[in-house]
Amino acid sequence: MLGLQLPTDPRWVKIAEKDLEEILTDHAYCEQKAATSCISLIQQYPERNEMVKALAPIVTEEWGHFRLVLQELEKRELQLGSQRKDEYVNALLKFQKKDGSREDRLVERLLVCALIEARSCERFRLLSLHINDPALRDFYHKFMVAEAGHYRLFIDLAKRYGNPEKVKVRWQEYLAHEATIMDNLELRGDRMH
Repeated sequence: MLGLQLPTDPRWVKIAEKDLEEILTDHAYCEQKAATSCISLIQQYPERNEMVKALAPIVTEEWGHFRLVLQELEKRELQLGSQRKDEYVNALLKFQKKDGSREDRLVERLLVCALIEARSCERFRLLSLHINDPALRDFYHKFMVAEAGHYRLFIDLAKRYGNPEKVKVRWQEYLAHEATIMDNLELRGDRMH
């Protein structure tokens, strides 16, 4: 369904669960950044009524996810650490086209959001299936379901505001580039991406 061309290395879950404080910290900041990205889209494209209506509840949901991860840290007597540079997202942003019309730039942003959500969904699925802690399996299953819906929403919005055939072609370019990014990133258990 997600179309990702390179699956996450199966060893990632085992590495991630060695230091839950680190992966939960990174997860918390990912949720915060997702909310901020939606707010930014609303601020920059307020005339896109359908998008504004669709993203407003996502802002609330993503911020709620941030709070859920904070609660999970607290429940486990772990601390929210410092935010780190997200090499994965930064590599995607470098691939994003910055030229073209205002609508073209909107489509690019929506596709980047869709790809981040798709990879997050894939990672949450792995955690929901393979992490040793049963409570975290259920915790991450809920996030997986939410991210799948967000991925679909961003793709649908990109097709609404861009030429659907061009969006389809550009999405394939993003998927191919994302596979290269994943292949070149160090396998780290302290990062969601």
